[in-house]
Amino acid sequence: MTLEGTNTWIISAPGADEAVVIDPGPLDEEHLQRVLGDVAARGARVGLVLVTHGHWDHAESLERFAELTGAPVRGNCPGAEPVADGEAFDVGGVRITCVLTPGHTMDSVCFLLEQDRILFTGDTILGRGTTVVAHPDGQLAAYLSSLETLAGLASGGAVTTLAPGHGPVLTDASGTVEDYVAHRRERLVQVQEAARGSENLPRTELADAVVASVYADVPREVWPAARQSVLAQLDYLELGV
Repeated sequence: MTLEGTNTWIISAPGADEAVVIDPGPLDEEHLQRVLGDVAARGARVGLVLVTHGHWDHAESLERFAELTGAPVRGNCPGAEPVADGEAFDVGGVRITCVLTPGHTMDSVCFLLEQDRILFTGDTILGRGTTVVAHPDGQLAAYLSSLETLAGLASGGAVTTLAPGHGPVLTDASGTVEDYVAHRRERLVQVQEAARGSENLPRTELADAVVASVYADVPREVWPAARQSVLAQLDYLELGV
């Protein structure tokens, strides 16, 4: 589910004495010490911690990392001071702007490194595969709206590169967002067709039937995640009871 693991991003301008860390990750002391070592190797200290959302693989270490660094923690999940859409931070010679992108979870935030047009996407967009809409917290209507926001940033040139929470960096921001939107629309059609004739089943039972149909060619170990997305889609389509 985390591909190669969670990406922790360290951002600073050359020669700056402060760095920004995005998503310190799970509570893994060895990893946190490696992050601190990488920051120190730049001749810097951690001046700000940003978190894309509250899932454990991104945010479990927030309290410990704040102890280690003394840096403020910002994001919209527990353990962080909330951020607003468009709020900007100037730290370590860089300017980073918050882009609220609820949907995968309702606390999801992306962070835009303006001068390099790189968007740090957390789980809103992954480096490979597609994102789970993590029902019941995740909501498909909000996620589709967030993809529209990202499409606007990409088509307008404000974002050219996506740096996800899992997987490799993506250099075609516009094409990737378009693919995500197309995939979601395709899945909605598939779910609607799979649910036809069973709309009056309890939603949880209907979700199990839809997963078995739509995700028949997907390894069963990812079915629980697929079920979350299906439940979010059934909510969106108002199918099941």
